[in-house]
Amino acid sequence: MAKHIGAETVVFSKPVSIIAAASTAGTKEGEGPLGKLFDRVLTDNMAGEETWEAAESAMVKDNLSILFEKSGVRPDFIFAGDLQNQCCGTNYGVKDIKIPTFGIFDACATFGEALALAAMTVDGGAAENVAAGVSSHFCSAERQFRFPLELGNQRPQTSTYTVTGAGAAMVSNKDVPPYITAFTIGKIVDYGVNDANNMGAAMAPAAAECISAHLRDTVRAADYYDLIVTGDLGYVGKELLLQLLKNEGIDIADNHTDCGIEIFDKASQDTHAGGSGCACSAAVFAAMLYKRLKKGELNKILLVPTGALMSPTSIQEGKSILGAAYAVAIENGVIKWNI
Repeated sequence: MAKHIGAETVVFSKPVSIIAAASTAGTKEGEGPLGKLFDRVLTDNMAGEETWEAAESAMVKDNLSILFEKSGVRPDFIFAGDLQNQCCGTNYGVKDIKIPTFGIFDACATFGEALALAAMTVDGGAAENVAAGVSSHFCSAERQFRFPLELGNQRPQTSTYTVTGAGAAMVSNKDVPPYITAFTIGKIVDYGVNDANNMGAAMAPAAAECISAHLRDTVRAADYYDLIVTGDLGYVGKELLLQLLKNEGIDIADNHTDCGIEIFDKASQDTHAGGSGCACSAAVFAAMLYKRLKKGELNKILLVPTGALMSPTSIQEGKSILGAAYAVAIENGVIKWNI
């Protein structure tokens, strides 16, 4: 059973497995370093639909179908979300699947939230299998949160590129590694950043708070993990994160990477500070990290999806962008917690 330890962390005394993961990527993402690892790469970011929003919903539906096929199960529930208002990308994507769905939102941290909720649901016996999935689309996100693409605004070097794609994982009570062994629910952090083109600075403080809390609650050193992987900080946020943690006496420089850095090639793809978006952490996890765990190349990772909480209204009103993060421990061994 699960138990709340410390201030922000939940641990599991019995295995909660991730039995499959699926990823879909857009055209630009498919041209990046992980292009050959995605389950599906779009040949057209419209995905055969008439709008970008409909294209995102098509990715949601197709990616979940890939997950169901790879896992060999049809889940009891789905936890999923996206960046569109009222989670419309998810809702239109799952409407024909006919599986009970929880629509959730925590901006780009949504995949971490989905994994945490799915794990608790399985651990509590409410379901045997739960799908956790997210999506995002560069064009729909830009239209909603920043500027219409038709304006052709020049993006500053601090800006990240919203990942077009979808990622999902099947959380199960089957005793198969890798396991979700714990997760930490980060606090909402306000660092006073109000620049919608500098997501890394807005999210890094929340990532630092969440990682620090996780290590403190679990009484683990940073080097316990083979990798600590943040979701969407990019190059700007990564440097800020390292400094913030260093100020607390925590050094993760040797075992940290960021999904927003992994998914694009900075030199050749002109993505400025890197990648972001709900699909950033989920697609990188499904395409690369999960496979490395299954192969035993990695045995213990801390996945920390990060989110910038804002709305079109809050940005227009000049409010600061709040940061959120979830730290999910995923390990190949079953952990015997002293609970």
